[in-house]
Amino acid sequence: MKKLLMVASALLLIIGCLLPTNAQADTAIDEKLGVPIVVLGANLTDAEKESVIKSLKVEETAEVDKITVDGKDLVKYIKDGNAQARMYSSAKITRQEKGKGLVINIVTPANITQVTNEMYATAMMTAGIEDAIVEVAAPKPVTGHSALVGIYKAYEVSGETLDTERTDVANDELNLATKFAKDSGIDQDKVAELLTEIKKAIADNNPVTREEVEKIVNDQLKKLNIELSEADRQLLIDLMDRIRKLDIDFGKLSEQLSDMATTIREKFGQLEPGFWDKVIQFFENLFESIKSWFK
Repeated sequence: MKKLLMVASALLLIIGCLLPTNAQADTAIDEKLGVPIVVLGANLTDAEKESVIKSLKVEETAEVDKITVDGKDLVKYIKDGNAQARMYSSAKITRQEKGKGLVINIVTPANITQVTNEMYATAMMTAGIEDAIVEVAAPKPVTGHSALVGIYKAYEVSGETLDTERTDVANDELNLATKFAKDSGIDQDKVAELLTEIKKAIADNNPVTREEVEKIVNDQLKKLNIELSEADRQLLIDLMDRIRKLDIDFGKLSEQLSDMATTIREKFGQLEPGFWDKVIQFFENLFESIKSWFK
């Protein structure tokens, strides 16, 4: 037993040495792009705010600006929004250099019940946000919609200007995406893929009429083997016809989504080359040593 305990202790120690050290917390202040902005839902209690701040690892950042998002902001960015809406989902936004793309990370996935990373990304691109690291959190289960309004507000606080027509369309896009996933039973990733492929086709084909948009929508539904009710299909066509009229380069969108997983790995660290070879060699050596003890 004593030998086994020694083996276990040695095992933990050596694996700890083999594992790469995570990147240190970002303690340098970006004097060009500004500090990260943490947007907290106005209806969070003090305890819930602390929970969100912990989830977003705010204490590991050199400096942040904290702001609050409420129903008044909802009305600003979304037509016919409810000024009395309760806001819980929150976010931390770190601006990136131009061309870096979007990195979306829902850090409390169990508490964001309807919106996925890809849904946030497609909506943000529609709204005009292209280069940022966005982390989303909530202290309890919520749909995740209010975080998008907070992201808009943070982006403008950082010095950018958003077109409210685009933010309104982006919100409708997010609502439709979550509706399809919830009511039509379509996989959330499949919904995001559908929206992305339709927008890519719009960018590639530059349709000038609603009829052309309708053909693109129908073609992509068939290609992805997705069935919608006639009412939902018309809602999708209406949305894409509105998007068609916006000045957006959707050709960038698919590239950013494809690169998202890679970007996240680069941001939060990845295993060094040859790591698993070291692990395999270690276990081979360890087992040989153990076998010799019992001869």
